[in-house]
Amino acid sequence: MKTLKLRIKDKHATQLNILAGAVNFVWNYVNELSFKHLKRTGKFFSAYDLAAYTKGAGEYLNLHSQTLQAISEVHAKSRKQFKKAKLNWRTNNSKAKRRSLGWIPFKKTAIKHISTRQSGKKSLKSTLQFSLANRQKLIIDMWDSYNLALYSINTLELVQDNRGHWYACVTVKDFPKIKCGTGQVGIDLGCKDSAVSSDGDQLQIKVTHQYAEKLATAQRAKNKKRVKAIHAKIKNTRQDLIHKFTSKLVKANSLIVVGKIKSKSFTSSKLAKSVYDAGWFEIKRQLDYKCANAGCHYIEVNEAYSTQTCSCCGSRQDSPKGRSGLGIRVWFCRSCKMTHQRDVNGAKNILAVGLGRL
Repeated sequence: MKTLKLRIKDKHATQLNILAGAVNFVWNYVNELSFKHLKRTGKFFSAYDLAAYTKGAGEYLNLHSQTLQAISEVHAKSRKQFKKAKLNWRTNNSKAKRRSLGWIPFKKTAIKHISTRQSGKKSLKSTLQFSLANRQKLIIDMWDSYNLALYSINTLELVQDNRGHWYACVTVKDFPKIKCGTGQVGIDLGCKDSAVSSDGDQLQIKVTHQYAEKLATAQRAKNKKRVKAIHAKIKNTRQDLIHKFTSKLVKANSLIVVGKIKSKSFTSSKLAKSVYDAGWFEIKRQLDYKCANAGCHYIEVNEAYSTQTCSCCGSRQDSPKGRSGLGIRVWFCRSCKMTHQRDVNGAKNILAVGLGRL
């Protein structure tokens, strides 16, 4: 299974907001009904039981019957997942302390991919048709960077972000496979460079710091709309850099070894901001699913002493150690007369541990 996220054109926002309000109404009804039944009988309603109480409501709310079923299924699954008798209410009121972002689920039979036509050299315009109540249709246009014509659509959810923009999250089963390369590479995760490979390739996320001054200005002016836009720009830039880096690794290698490191170990120290900016979890998440898709072998290994050990002779005598040595990026090993770049040397040792495990 794979999920594709596509940007919907803003001209559909008004209509989608109305449908999202109807979805919230059904969610709140199901939430209250399930809670009252639990208090009265001591038993939880299943998704099948809830569907019986919402049957026929789509005609009045302009929602497809399978959308109502999807709402009941998500509610029952979320209640079981979070182990709660009652979930949070969903509200459209912008003045509320906690406003729920728009969400509209659809099942496979209510979705139809109409057409995909070329609108530019790099982007495609895709059109989807959704079934509503009383045989009505909802037709939306979106920027299709994946070319949906190559995929088999399973389910779909229309979701809204905090800026009011709408996206189509499409779940697909059959999708084109990526072929992996024949090389082998180790990855050392860090703060100055988010990731450094044993081949010397670097992933630098700190380019997002160019927006820091603009963000501070908008925050002092209490311009919430501008603050949200800058945060979105930073997030998208970080995601784009990580996607390009991980895709390049998967296409060139058949084995990728990453040092096992957890962000929680550093978030209580002075390095917290740098660790959050580095995006270690996202790097490993993307490598995991991209390697599974391409048939590339991905493993995580213990990276203890990887930066202190010479990747040529295994000596630790001349390497920088402790916090005082973090600023030393290049060091010379007198045992084998080799000069090492700290992160590249660590990546080579991580690769050696991975090969030893195999």
